[in-house]
Amino acid sequence: MDNTIFIYSDGACSGNPGPGGWAAVIFFPEGRVLELGGGERHTTNNRMEMDGAIAALAAVRDRPEPVKLYTDSGLLINGIKGWIHGWKKKGWLTAAGKPVVNQDLWEHLDALASARRGRLSWGHVKGHAGHEVNERCDVIAVAFSKGARPKLYEGPAVGCGYSLLEPGDEHLHKPGEPGKPSKPKPPKHGYYLSLIHGQVFRDHTWPVCQARVHGVAGARFKKVAGPADEEAALKLWGAR
Repeated sequence: MDNTIFIYSDGACSGNPGPGGWAAVIFFPEGRVLELGGGERHTTNNRMEMDGAIAALAAVRDRPEPVKLYTDSGLLINGIKGWIHGWKKKGWLTAAGKPVVNQDLWEHLDALASARRGRLSWGHVKGHAGHEVNERCDVIAVAFSKGARPKLYEGPAVGCGYSLLEPGDEHLHKPGEPGKPSKPKPPKHGYYLSLIHGQVFRDHTWPVCQARVHGVAGARFKKVAGPADEEAALKLWGAR
């Protein structure tokens, strides 16, 4: 059984610099969801992207399970997976010899990531492309950037309003590398499809799907291998 903690984080800013907001959604393997969010009156988009990841990793600091964190920030992924090693060797200077911007947040993020060494992986999700959890993070971050205090969900996966289906295999290219990101691919080992009151949900792990359908009258669910298998199941259930 997959015991991974899945995290999605995002940041938003109006003006850059300007008022900003950050957000994170955490899926725990026991079928629980936690939404986080906050904001600052004068900040930048990059700081908000980093704050979302930092807050989420801090929230699971004492959990032993492996963590997979998804973000739509190319700078965040490239920075924490690659550039940061050179920055630290150079005393937090860039290749051009200039001070690293947002060093305080990079150091905080590096400390949290290092504490999970071997138990943290990073993934890229394309922003504003319809992925349910990424879109929810955006809604939360934008709301905080506007000074609002949106209601944040904490509770069972069933009832959270979105499903956990990991993004396809999207790859970030190195700066200057030609070509476009590869097209998203379906999960290699299938996913869990459920139908609840006419609404379709797709979950990457069984515990999340199980929490969603448990005790719901008339809920239908099964593991499917891909789009064709999903279509056949939905037809069988009368949803097509």
